[in-house]
Amino acid sequence: MPQAAPEQRLLKLSIAVTIAVAAAGVVFGLLSGSLSIVFDGVFAAIDAAMSGLALFVSRLVSRDAGNRRFQFGYWHIEPMVLAFNGGTLMLLCFYAFLNAVDSILAGGRQLDFGWAIAYAVAVCVVCFGMFFYERRLNRRIGSDFIRLDAQGWLMSATITSALLVAFVIAWSLQGTAYAHLMPYADPVVLALLTLCLVFVPIHTVRKALTEILLITPPELDAHVRRVMDAVVKRHGFKTYTSYVAKVGRAQFIEIHIAVPPEVRLDNVSTVDAIRREIAGAIGGEGPHLWLTIDFTADPKWL
Repeated sequence: MPQAAPEQRLLKLSIAVTIAVAAAGVVFGLLSGSLSIVFDGVFAAIDAAMSGLALFVSRLVSRDAGNRRFQFGYWHIEPMVLAFNGGTLMLLCFYAFLNAVDSILAGGRQLDFGWAIAYAVAVCVVCFGMFFYERRLNRRIGSDFIRLDAQGWLMSATITSALLVAFVIAWSLQGTAYAHLMPYADPVVLALLTLCLVFVPIHTVRKALTEILLITPPELDAHVRRVMDAVVKRHGFKTYTSYVAKVGRAQFIEIHIAVPPEVRLDNVSTVDAIRREIAGAIGGEGPHLWLTIDFTADPKWL
């Protein structure tokens, strides 16, 4: 598949950079005493594991066929991984929010703002750079995995940017009448961010669940019906039924055509020509399209 190689290269790069960011987050978080930075490092480490899982699944679905146990291929694994990845990001945000509330109730945390600001600046540059780089390349690749990975980088960049702003503001309060508020900068900003960012992966999880549950995509269903309405009218067929589903990158389309007695399909070549006509109108043949078309004179088979 043409998108598999660049997709896998991007995922490998993302994993390598994420591991570096995770290590930096843990080290700088311990040095500065910042719960937010430690969380940022743990978030990056789990994100690296998710990207590794996405890379593994990308290699599976890039195969043209499955095996005797997975005769329809591995397409169904892709939405399962997307749902798991998105759900994990949501749980991470919820966990971080609880930790932030706990820190606020405990009176905040004392930070070494020098280490904290240095970390935030460096990670902001890396995260925003990876987000824009992946988003630009994914316009050509069109991968849901890369799209989710880019969202992860944007979440990390947004978290770290807000932390940077909070650290700078809190650091500027030293020696003023508001110095007693400095310990609250870290947990308050983290709590606000997690409340906002928890909604980012919701769309991905919802989309993945519709594919796992084989909910018919309205756009694809309408497209197939437009094609078949024209085919039935052009060839004088009686009626048809169609069933469509989208699972990961694969489209599964099943069409049953009722042929009236006066319409004769004399040979296999004629039937195959109609099948090619329908396939071309729907979107062509290929490993992403599982298209089944049959003809019957008995409407009970529809």
